[in-house]
Amino acid sequence: MPAFLSLADAIGRHVEDGMCVALEGFTHLIPFAAGHEIIRQGRKRLHLVRMTPDLIYDQMIGMGVADRLTFSWGGNPGVGSLHRLRDATERGWPNELAIFEHSHGEMAAAFAAGAAGLPHGLMKGPMDTDLPQHQEGRVASVVCPFTGQPLKAVRAVNPDVTILHAQKADRRGNVLIEGISGAVRDAAFAARAVLVTVEEIVDDLAAPMNALVLPHFVVTAISHVPGGAYPSYAQGCYGRDNSFYVGWDAVARERETFLAWMQEHCISKPDHRAHLESLGVLA
Repeated sequence: MPAFLSLADAIGRHVEDGMCVALEGFTHLIPFAAGHEIIRQGRKRLHLVRMTPDLIYDQMIGMGVADRLTFSWGGNPGVGSLHRLRDATERGWPNELAIFEHSHGEMAAAFAAGAAGLPHGLMKGPMDTDLPQHQEGRVASVVCPFTGQPLKAVRAVNPDVTILHAQKADRRGNVLIEGISGAVRDAAFAARAVLVTVEEIVDDLAAPMNALVLPHFVVTAISHVPGGAYPSYAQGCYGRDNSFYVGWDAVARERETFLAWMQEHCISKPDHRAHLESLGVLA
């Protein structure tokens, strides 16, 4: 049965320097609260993995948490660049960042292979681009033994820790995710430990049709963190704060404004609730 822990305790016990850590959630249920707690606890040299690096990875990279990033498409949705990601890759600030870029399909195949206990995933796809030259041996061309058809093999991803946000957990440790699930299921099954922040802890999930339920035996620890996905959204709980995403471009563009924002709204705050209060999201 998963442990029910404060978020600070969950991160403190299960996330260590140098680990491979995936914070997943596709367009919504992005675990911002957990990312901020990793920053507060001063983790370093993490290998961050995510299908689409969002603002939370921009913040973590800018605070020197990571030295490696495996991803597909990195940007501020609808706005443009992630300036802290660019600064790290182009100028090595605040530290050098090695990047391993994939297509969305390749990342999905890598997570699926990790979840299945396989060394790599297989997919159809062109190899005649320059992307494989920049993938550090993570993608290779293989021949199907049955048809002779060339296929793309993608090295499996097996995070030390996968961190998710969800709408509900029950008291037995089962977790309910409604809405777009992206790669969260495979990211969970591929990991050695799974930490989940949730909006609510209930007696019965009452899972509707087509919802995703992660069984208790997959989950390592659960933390009750209402608003834990803000400024992304949690379907059925709150919407995405699009103004925050738009405003982040100006905040993150320069190092000084970025560091000042992080100090005021993250580093100096004891937890995610205090962070939301500092933004005026909670009274």
